[in-house]
Amino acid sequence: MTHIPVSPGFGKRITQALQRNHSGSVRGRRMSWLTAVLAAAFCIPVCAAAATPAAGDAYVYRLINGYNGETAGELRHEITAASTAQGLVVAVTAEKPSRELSRTEIHTPDGQWLRHPLDSHGISTDYEFSPALPAVVMPAAGKSWSVRVNARIPGDSRSRSVRVDGDVLGTERIRVPAGEFDTVKIRRIIYPGDAGDFKTETRIVEIDWYAPALGRSVRSETRSYWQQLCHRGYCDYHGDWNVLELTQAHAVRR
Repeated sequence: MTHIPVSPGFGKRITQALQRNHSGSVRGRRMSWLTAVLAAAFCIPVCAAAATPAAGDAYVYRLINGYNGETAGELRHEITAASTAQGLVVAVTAEKPSRELSRTEIHTPDGQWLRHPLDSHGISTDYEFSPALPAVVMPAAGKSWSVRVNARIPGDSRSRSVRVDGDVLGTERIRVPAGEFDTVKIRRIIYPGDAGDFKTETRIVEIDWYAPALGRSVRSETRSYWQQLCHRGYCDYHGDWNVLELTQAHAVRR
């Protein structure tokens, strides 16, 4: 395995690696749907350099408590399997004490969610979506979408109807501990279909800074809200405010 530290030149190095593995040229190589869309819509210089995800690629994020700014731990995301048919299987491991539990996520190759945790009344809960929940849909700045998908929670036979309202807020160059990146800023509001037991449905607000050069977010913020019956009627409740920032990236040799 070759470790490639993330930096502003990361996308260029990935491109060079691809060129070496394809007889000196990537001309005619078909870009992924997401990369092609972003290249046309935003003309971000690094998006054409996006590398195809591969088993062994790993990314480390710093988890920050948004309420007080304190670091709560680190999460390592490693792709353990990558196929067009099954999607990308990502093992998420808490490398230091963290509020986040270790888990397995499954994404489609273009970034949509097949298995992903959602906050349900303050509890991180694994959801399995069918079809995939559209987390990354961005043909143009100002684009918005609203979609419902069915989902199940492992161990629960009941189906939940999950709604996602998404918006492309524009492009932004940001700095995280891993370096500077050109990103597409996306906002999602997710309703996980968990109303009941005198509680309203959770409202999850997520903001992603998605870096096309990596095919993933380099920064994200997640907050949740709901109301619950209390002595004075319905009271407001707030879940965790989690902020993730990329600190390291390691890519296998292509």
